[in-house]
Amino acid sequence: MDVEAAKLIGAGLCMGLGAIGPAIGEGMIAAKAMEAMSRNPEMANNLFTRMIVSMAITESTGIYALLVSLIILFV
Repeated sequence: MDVEAAKLIGAGLCMGLGAIGPAIGEGMIAAKAMEAMSRNPEMANNLFTRMIVSMAITESTGIYALLVSLIILFV
């Protein structure tokens, strides 16, 4: 197998597997936040702010996977 082909497969696997975790995590965060907002509407603004911060932290894992896959491709 050629080294270039192995790089492409490795980067694809890295990005594919690295995107699954954030997608599931963000879905769970949004679902739980909507559930909490429906139970306690007075706290909706506070919950929304915390939900956005939590989603940003969760998305950082996907960004790390992107960086690793770019390093695999170009280094």
